[in-house]
Amino acid sequence: MAGRKSDFTLPTNTLDDLFSSQEERDEAKLQKIRDIPLAEIDGFPNHPFQVREDEDMFQLVESIKERGVITPATVRQKEDGRYELISGHRRKRACELAGFDTLRCEVVELNRDEATILMVESNYQRSQILPSEKAFAYKMRLEAMKRQAGRPSKENLSPVGTNLRTDEQIALECGDSRNQIHRYVRLTNLVPELLEMVDEGRIKMRPAVELSYLDEDSQRDIVDEIDLNDCTPSHDQTIRMRKFFNEGKLTTEAVQAIMSEEKPNQREKIVLRGDKVRSLIPKNIPLNQTEEYVCKALEHYNKFLRSRAERDSR
Repeated sequence: MAGRKSDFTLPTNTLDDLFSSQEERDEAKLQKIRDIPLAEIDGFPNHPFQVREDEDMFQLVESIKERGVITPATVRQKEDGRYELISGHRRKRACELAGFDTLRCEVVELNRDEATILMVESNYQRSQILPSEKAFAYKMRLEAMKRQAGRPSKENLSPVGTNLRTDEQIALECGDSRNQIHRYVRLTNLVPELLEMVDEGRIKMRPAVELSYLDEDSQRDIVDEIDLNDCTPSHDQTIRMRKFFNEGKLTTEAVQAIMSEEKPNQREKIVLRGDKVRSLIPKNIPLNQTEEYVCKALEHYNKFLRSRAERDSR
């Protein structure tokens, strides 16, 4: 129809790509890479990923001393003229430890939500990511993507992403299912002490998710019980505590009663090395009689110790 405008708008950067050579595009990118003083670079606000000074970090320090920063960090310039680090927190710390004054960076133009999404994406490939790091990273990215989806812009021109939910997009990229992503996000509702126990592996994911529905006072009652009795709640116990909480019955006494129950996986265990024990047992003793043989041997040894103690006391 005459006079009708097309519903399709070609993004400006696509026009630039069409009418510029690869060499010109590479040159334009190089112009945005510069050495920026470390003192002018601020970390990303509420950065969810820890920068650990472990063996990997010290290897990175040595690599930077020898070859410099091979892959530039990514920053964006703030309104006050300083720079905000989006990707490269480990590289920045390694440069500090190596005694460098500057960090090689690519300066990009991104708004807050775009920067958040890129920051999280750039850390997905880490070899070790703690549950707490995933939890806050997923939460930050989901919130940023939902805000983006709510504002019309050229970002929504993609024919691929527009029909996908934000959690589905993240699931496709990171490998965790949508349900698992939401479980991680639930962890952000835990008090720091419980979240640390999840990172340490003392509390598993599903019990932790159940605990995340309790208020802070109830969670701190559980922390007190864990510290007092050196035991963590099972999945079944957390389900019951959440049920009690929803019914308004989760008192401090109720937490103590549930947490004081003995759990099979937390009974005292004694682990013996099979090869070492077997070398002390006669070869004619079958494997299925090993436990009986060890118990009888301990009984005889205890009798020997008692007899020696009685003899020495005379």
